Amino acid sequence: MAISFDLAGKVALVTGANTGIGQAIAVALAGAGADVAVAGRSPADETLAHIAKAGRRAVGISADLSSIEPVERVIAETISALGRIDILVNNAGIIRRADLAEFSEADWDAVVDTNLKSLFFLSQAASRPMVAQGSGKIVNIASLLSFQGGIRVPSYAAAKSGVAGVTRAMANELAPQGVQVNAIAPGYIATNNTVALQADETRSRQILERIPTGRWGRPEDIAGAAVFLASSAADYVTGQILAVDGGWLAR
Repeated sequence: MAISFDLAGKVALVTGANTGIGQAIAVALAGAGADVAVAGRSPADETLAHIAKAGRRAVGISADLSSIEPVERVIAETISALGRIDILVNNAGIIRRADLAEFSEADWDAVVDTNLKSLFFLSQAASRPMVAQGSGKIVNIASLLSFQGGIRVPSYAAAKSGVAGVTRAMANELAPQGVQVNAIAPGYIATNNTVALQADETRSRQILERIPTGRWGRPEDIAGAAVFLASSAADYVTGQILAVDGGWLAR
């Protein structure tokens, strides 16, 4: 049987897709044939234009995923506009940095609510129509801090460790109903969020010295993994946390 990465006839929803990794994933899914809805606080006009240029239907949904209030509406609007939902990519996330002794409850709650709580409840809402149709793919964006502790980012490490755990938990329940749930753990990726880190000559050198491939990742590196996990080629892959890190964790 031929292995297929073709997503023709599928509908995907990607959160936090206005720039960076989310944008690359949304555009790659469209390139593979999917119609794509994007949801987030910031306008994603550029992303929508790229999707349309690929010849696919594109829908933007305004939603602040720092709370779970909009999750049911986001799924309903996706289905209303595009007819169904086959793929959910939970990419939206934030990070707050502070010394452990000074870390505030507000920063803890903001990160955990956005990166973990909303991810779970959006997945819950998307899983219902997926289960009803007997198929679906949920792809969560985890982190190297799903495996490591990091420095000055305790709530982010906790949330991304939670993403790994909840990915496995959802996979266990949904696999018998035809829905696969996996996560991607990006390494150091060159995006707007890492500009300051890339500009820090000492820190950037230290990072590159540990990465066997010797370069920062590109958003497209994560997009390729997302297309695989969203496709029928990954029908027997579930509950996995796929590190796309240039070999960082292998060192």
